[in-house]
Amino acid sequence: MPDSLPHWSDARFAVGQPVPRTEDPVLVRGQGRYTDDIALPGQAYAVMVRSPHPHGNIREIDTDAARKMPGVLAVYTAADLAGCGTLKCVTPLKSHDGTPLAKPPRPPLATDRVRFVGDPVAVVIAETLAQARDAAEAVALDIEPLPAVTTTAAAIAEDAPQLYAEAPRNIALDWRTGDSEEVAAAFATATHVVRLDLTVSRVVVVPLEPRAAVADFDPASGRFTLHLGCQGAFGMRGQIADLMQVPVDKVHILTGHVGGSFGMKAAAFPEYACVLHAARALGRPVKWTEDRSASFLSDTHGRDQERTAELALDGEGRFLALRLTGHADMGAYLGLVAPMPPTVNALKNVASVYRTPLIEVRTLCVFTNTTPIGAYRGAGRPEGNYIMERLIDAAALQTGIDRLTLRRRNHIQPEEIPYAAASALTYDSGDFPAIFERALAAGDVAGFEARKQASRDRGKLRGFGIGSYLEVTAPASPEMGGLGFEADGTVTFTTGTLDYGQGHAAPFAQVIAEKLGIPFERIRLRQGDSDALIAGGGTGGSRSSAASGTAAVEACGRVIEQGRAIAAALLEAGVADIEFYGGRFTVAGTDMGVGLLEIAQRLNDGVELPEGVPQKLDVALVSPGAPSTFPNGCHVAEVEIDIDTGVPEVVRYLSINDFGTVINPLIVDGQIHGGVVQGIGQALFERVVYDADGQLITGSLTDYALPHASDVPPIDTGYHGVPATTNPLGVKGCGEAGCAGGLVAVMNAAIDALAEHGVRHVDMPLTSEKLWRLMHGAGAAG
Repeated sequence: MPDSLPHWSDARFAVGQPVPRTEDPVLVRGQGRYTDDIALPGQAYAVMVRSPHPHGNIREIDTDAARKMPGVLAVYTAADLAGCGTLKCVTPLKSHDGTPLAKPPRPPLATDRVRFVGDPVAVVIAETLAQARDAAEAVALDIEPLPAVTTTAAAIAEDAPQLYAEAPRNIALDWRTGDSEEVAAAFATATHVVRLDLTVSRVVVVPLEPRAAVADFDPASGRFTLHLGCQGAFGMRGQIADLMQVPVDKVHILTGHVGGSFGMKAAAFPEYACVLHAARALGRPVKWTEDRSASFLSDTHGRDQERTAELALDGEGRFLALRLTGHADMGAYLGLVAPMPPTVNALKNVASVYRTPLIEVRTLCVFTNTTPIGAYRGAGRPEGNYIMERLIDAAALQTGIDRLTLRRRNHIQPEEIPYAAASALTYDSGDFPAIFERALAAGDVAGFEARKQASRDRGKLRGFGIGSYLEVTAPASPEMGGLGFEADGTVTFTTGTLDYGQGHAAPFAQVIAEKLGIPFERIRLRQGDSDALIAGGGTGGSRSSAASGTAAVEACGRVIEQGRAIAAALLEAGVADIEFYGGRFTVAGTDMGVGLLEIAQRLNDGVELPEGVPQKLDVALVSPGAPSTFPNGCHVAEVEIDIDTGVPEVVRYLSINDFGTVINPLIVDGQIHGGVVQGIGQALFERVVYDADGQLITGSLTDYALPHASDVPPIDTGYHGVPATTNPLGVKGCGEAGCAGGLVAVMNAAIDALAEHGVRHVDMPLTSEKLWRLMHGAGAAG
């Protein structure tokens, strides 16, 4: 019998079952252990001093008064941290002319110049948090203000102030891909050319748990220990070692529960170097926790692109070519992977589920005097799908071809898969037309006109929006798969991805329980200790189920292989005669056997085995990783807009998704719901705003609008899985798909509602004031 079949008693925990998250009982009882919950003996407290200017030369930082205040242990500036390295951008891109991406160094504390409001210039360490805050306010900054730019258009102007000498016109990268001549020829012969100018607004990440760090240093070993929330302890260890200029074995990263990240906490930040330096210099632990207002300034922001998107179609509405140009804001410094979303990820994702023979992308990555940009849920994938779906709706209006027909006519068909896309990627699986039709049926498109009239009778416009998407998840990278059989009868799975809210423990345990036939409740998960890891790509790019799932399958296979040899020795049989099923090894054709967990117990009890037989069941391997997967689906939304007030409301929402093999539909539902809510937030509410002087106007939750529970309708989800062929579980990443489908479905629905007012396009966010002005002829407000 195949190894993958579960024992009958464990079938309720098998792959595909909606098993509740095993983390939740601890969390709902308030027993979670987040970074700010950590209190080490003798710890001091750190508070950052930040620039109030968006751009300026540092003339003096006077710390004398602060140093003399009660409880102050130290005040450090850039000179004190001169032995540290710089924060890195790891993106290896080049401009179209071959010049490398401009990567100006970013030390932990600003040296001679500040470049955004919130740029850290000093850190105060004191006995108590209150003392550190008081002293931070006493640090006197003498900064000569310089002209600042807060938009990409202003930054690339000929007379714009320059942030860096090595980035003329503030351009970090001029990235181009695609055959310009072929694309131009396709546009020249096209029957229809559709063009849209689009803004993908800047957003604040706003995780539930602000960033925090607790640093310790052992002078005897010269080793740092850093407690912090991150997306992968193994990768963060390397970043911190580079930042502190020490070997990686001199850094220990510990991550407990993490209250959200959405890409932002994957990177190292300046504050981490500050507390590590302080811990080493002072000989005691140092803790730092950011408050929410400072988080708005210091956490990386997301999105922020200005695009011109063009689609060429023939007379029947078939796509001939797509051209995408524009600017992407990098903020004041390059984030860890900041240039990737608007360049490579734009190319990979903009084609979506459609035949698009030719694609050209040109992106200028531009420095501005604003908070740096980083990865945010989807990191270019929602933006790419948004651009394509908006273009299709605009093309339908321009050509007179029904928007549903236009999509059907251009879908990649199942028989065309494997499909070589213009992005140079090959889609290995999928049934895009079937998902589309299922979504339309579930969304009751036929009944929409009646619902629209009912809304009209109540003084509201109603629109219907499609949000088809295809995402390209993170590519293969090495991932650890470790299985340890503990003396208490539990089994520990160790891997380098990291749960920061997704709920990894249950689905990984389901895979292991099914493969090994051992009780689900005995399986534990270890992810956040860098000392326990031999590899780890971390969680990001919707890679966890494919990467750690593949590593788990390989580790289970190794356990079975070792267990078969041990069972043969214990049962005095040949290895070839040993079969494994349902957690038990048996001699073929007999009732002689021994359970896997029984073997583990006997090994822990010290059973002696012959030479040449494995002496343990434990496994620690490095899987090469699974290639990118292509999750896809179709979201359908309906939006009402109050004619008198302009207030929009999402009133119906559903999605049909292809995530291949769904390990745990309960958890996948949650991932979809969370992503959709973030899509609704960006579509209707969220936008970062700076004033003309470079000050952040939307600097708190009072000024920056997030969606509330009352803004979210019931979200129906369904699945039409076509298993991926590139990993043993057949899974496709699901973590960011809700955002990719949700953003455009809501935008398309709202713009459809405005169609009777002649609106062809309007940029996010769709605030009530903006919509009221469009309906009442007052022009759109920003």
